[in-house]
Amino acid sequence: MTAYDVIVLAGGAAKRLGGADKPGVRVGGRALLDRVLAACDGAACTVVVGDRRATARPVVWTREVPQGGGPLAALGAGLKLTTAEYVLVLSADLPFLGPGTVDALLAAAGEPGSEGALCTDPDGRDQPLVAAYRAEPLRRELALIATEYGSLAGLPLRILTAELELARIDAGPDAAFDCDTWGDIAAARARIREHGAVLDEWITSVKNELGIELDVDTGVLLDLARDAAHGVARPAAPLTTFLVGYAAARASAGAGPDEAAAAVAEASRKATALALRWEAEAAESAGQGGDAAGGPAGGAKPDAGREGTGTS
Repeated sequence: MTAYDVIVLAGGAAKRLGGADKPGVRVGGRALLDRVLAACDGAACTVVVGDRRATARPVVWTREVPQGGGPLAALGAGLKLTTAEYVLVLSADLPFLGPGTVDALLAAAGEPGSEGALCTDPDGRDQPLVAAYRAEPLRRELALIATEYGSLAGLPLRILTAELELARIDAGPDAAFDCDTWGDIAAARARIREHGAVLDEWITSVKNELGIELDVDTGVLLDLARDAAHGVARPAAPLTTFLVGYAAARASAGAGPDEAAAAVAEASRKATALALRWEAEAAESAGQGGDAAGGPAGGAKPDAGREGTGTS
């Protein structure tokens, strides 16, 4: 994997949000900034240019000079604290940015003759704050711009990108989706609740909230919950999945994420087999019919078999 640092720009005025604290606005229960940080957790160093706040993982903080000096000044401030050959540059309002896009940008930036790569949105517009750059040409051009204009404050990013040899990545409609208005926030919140995405979004949010790194087969757990509900009783579903998690945690104590995932799979297999045995027993009893099943499970009274024997 390409070694890289990341600079996240989180110091804008958010005028179209009425001056709200945009990096802290929550989408899917997580702050926008934390969602961006989760997409680039492989960075050697993460620099956030903006006001200090609680974050889901450790970062280095800095501010542009002067504060409010714009994205080019913020990029310059962040770049001073990085050392990697490649620098990922992101805005703090990208709710759907994922590791796949990060990997694609870094791969394209590493191609011969390339000085970086940036995403394009569905309308073909460049997104210089969803980009990966080679650090050396980035430093060179920022120094030249600062010399030419006297400083980086108040200058648009296109002055920089026009001077670099950049590849373009079509990352689809989501990766470059940014939240500039409350309408954008509402659209992002609605999108994560769509049928095809809601479970993955929820599981990711729960793992972040609980501070766990565990990739499990959600299909296996859902099948287990279904089998427990169908073969035993509906309330058995959440209780069984809880017990599976507890058993897996005990079995993999002190182990890594891969071993923990394997423990979840094994505990799920055992519990599923048990639920299916319960279901099979119920089906067998139903097939035998009424009291013929014998015992309480078949609906017979405990002393029913003594009728006509003269015992009391």
